[in-house]
Amino acid sequence: MLITVNNESVEIREGTTVAELIGTLGFPDKGIAVAVDWTVLPRSEWDDVLAEGAKIEVVTAVQGG
Repeated sequence: MLITVNNESVEIREGTTVAELIGTLGFPDKGIAVAVDWTVLPRSEWDDVLAEGAKIEVVTAVQGG
């Protein structure tokens, strides 16, 4: 199944959840925001299964001074 993550095509297995995708791609489990099809997804919904063609944006928090 093909989805887009941060403007790059990614092949995933059917039934993959947002949380599984984040872990597979090596993103940290804290300090990030995830949007699916342009809607920010609360962490409580990261167990949702991704659909074919979904567009995912993962943004990491950056600290500065």
